[in-house]
Amino acid sequence: MALRPVQVNIKALDHAAVGRFWAEALGWSVFSRQTTYAGPGPDFVWPDPVAVGIDVVAVPDPKTTTNNRVHLDLATTSAAHQAELVDRLTGLGATPADVGQGDVAWTVLADPEGNEFCVLEPREIYRDTGPIAAVVVDCADPRAMARFWGEATGWTPHQVTDELAALRSAQGTGPYLEFLRTPGGKTVPDRVHLDLLPGPGDDKAAEVARLRALGATDLDLGQGDVGWTVLADPEGHEFCVLALP
Repeated sequence: MALRPVQVNIKALDHAAVGRFWAEALGWSVFSRQTTYAGPGPDFVWPDPVAVGIDVVAVPDPKTTTNNRVHLDLATTSAAHQAELVDRLTGLGATPADVGQGDVAWTVLADPEGNEFCVLEPREIYRDTGPIAAVVVDCADPRAMARFWGEATGWTPHQVTDELAALRSAQGTGPYLEFLRTPGGKTVPDRVHLDLLPGPGDDKAAEVARLRALGATDLDLGQGDVGWTVLADPEGHEFCVLALP
């Protein structure tokens, strides 16, 4: 039994505009439902077997926190590619962001509604991830987070230290899931979170019970009677367990 991260959920005032931004940023297509979904290829069928898509959901309130506790890192293949991507993203509406990064090799930007992300310098580890190199989660204890999320997803640890822990699918495909030791704690609901899906033949209720036994807690964000279950990991990051299609 394991749950697969299938999409990054981003809250936005204008879900259509933010969804279009991320689709163009990643070279993907837009699929509109009640939300705006960005996924690879014009013939995308949810869920993609490898990629982690982006689902942009409308909310009534703007982003108020300085830095999100969850963000995306984008992969590049060369210094020229990094510079070209930064220029292209800026043309699409991204803006420079200062999250206290100092003088670093990567570029920190924000999408049109202020959600921070990084355009990384070329790194060999991300050569085959696709456009999203990693989903990065700020936390106090990367080792503990890696244990919880590794058990939740069945993903394989690639690096586990006091400062950074990285997981990837057992098949070695798609982006990494990384936990970065970061000062400060979570104080408001996440603007960005992961949505997980049970595997074929797995029972959603049994998976949710398993997550609770691992340390997840139930969370009421006013979602009402919906087909997914909202939980929080041991450090309070929200995530959703979706129903099988």
